[in-house]
Amino acid sequence: WKPSDLSVKTYSENTDYPIKTPSGRIVSPPSGYCWRLSKDRLEEYIKDNRIWFGKKGNNVPRIKRFLSEVQDGSVSKTIWYRDEVGDNQEAKKEVKVINSNDVFTTPKPERLIERILTLATKPGDLVLDSFLGSGTTAAVAHKMGRRWIGIELGQHCHTHCIPRLKQVIDGTDEGGITKAVKWTGGGGFRYYYLAPSLLIKDAWGNLVINSAYNQEMLAEAVCKNQNFKYAPDETIYWKHGYSTENDYIFVTTQTLEIKQVRSLSEDVGKESHLIVMCKAFLCNDDEFANITLKKIPDELMFMCEWSKDDYSLQIKNLPGNPNPVDVQDDLFGEDM
Repeated sequence: WKPSDLSVKTYSENTDYPIKTPSGRIVSPPSGYCWRLSKDRLEEYIKDNRIWFGKKGNNVPRIKRFLSEVQDGSVSKTIWYRDEVGDNQEAKKEVKVINSNDVFTTPKPERLIERILTLATKPGDLVLDSFLGSGTTAAVAHKMGRRWIGIELGQHCHTHCIPRLKQVIDGTDEGGITKAVKWTGGGGFRYYYLAPSLLIKDAWGNLVINSAYNQEMLAEAVCKNQNFKYAPDETIYWKHGYSTENDYIFVTTQTLEIKQVRSLSEDVGKESHLIVMCKAFLCNDDEFANITLKKIPDELMFMCEWSKDDYSLQIKNLPGNPNPVDVQDDLFGEDM
């Protein structure tokens, strides 16, 4: 147990009274304060050995607080001083090593992030920074053995984050908390670009498939939105993905007619079922027990955001972009 203050600032006449200590000393609460216990309640605490008058029984009374009554963990202090967690000047020096031409106005020092992650996480936990900036949180999480996800919509991914994290991984980053946590390098990360909108509006306000998506990208995106595993078959063209052993999906930008659907039905056979996601169809699927026809925009307009970047998609190969950075030794980072 530890002694805790018996007085409180919220004044009440009912709890403003003198207390006689075991040594015979008479004590009163500080001016403007009162005791937190009534006289009767105080007597109960004294009989239960819950009040501490000091070793000689002469001190101002204090309540015993037992470990079993306290929450697990520690409460962070209100003020963290610069000699403990650093300041902006220290943070600027850390960022300047990565990019001396573009130093953030108010970067965060690594020691500050280390304090926060020490209080809030354990090794192996997942840390998310949805405004990654100069990459401080990812760098510190990596050095502390946490997994991490970072999101940045600006150019900082290229000018700051990737160069910084590469130095963390290869062990050439000697700044920040490196020496304090004895970091020598290791781990890795994967970097992905954000996919463009899957659906956009045409000149007449109709939802249409974004022309930025090629056939392969479209198939993968639709499979994800329809909860199918994207697994294109090397020989069977209509097997783009599956949800069960005999339930498949086929994605096409064509407008299907009855003879095309009939041909698909024959290929699928009686033992399997195929969902066909297409641009449009000029027939119905009533006569085919193994075929279900769906129009892509109608099915997706309520399942993903449109007319803006779609955060729900994970597309591996985006139009006009190079291959994702894939740095993997012992993978700490998560796919973004």
